[in-house]
Amino acid sequence: QVHLDESGGGLVQAGGSLRLSCTYSERTVNGHATDWFRQVPGKGREHVATITRNGFTMYGDSVKGRFTISRDNAKNTVYLQMNDLKPEDTAIYYCHIWIGNDLWGQGTQVTVSS
Repeated sequence: QVHLDESGGGLVQAGGSLRLSCTYSERTVNGHATDWFRQVPGKGREHVATITRNGFTMYGDSVKGRFTISRDNAKNTVYLQMNDLKPEDTAIYYCHIWIGNDLWGQGTQVTVSS
């Protein structure tokens, strides 16, 4: 069964950087359009970024200019480089693909201290 493994979260001070990784368990889904979402307790999931099969990228308004999504097909991995982090970026970050149904990773916690 295909699954997604996120990593790279942690605690960082405001203004710092983190890089999240989302690795597909199987090459059969390599290259799928992939999204990053985030969620804080009591709120719905917020779209952060998307990379399409052909490399087109889209970002949520709150992260434009600070976050960059990319992929390395040789490593079955999509990355989210997060720079100039702010306390309001604190959330659990999830990667997502559509394979006839929604597939989500387990999430990775990002905490930004002021």
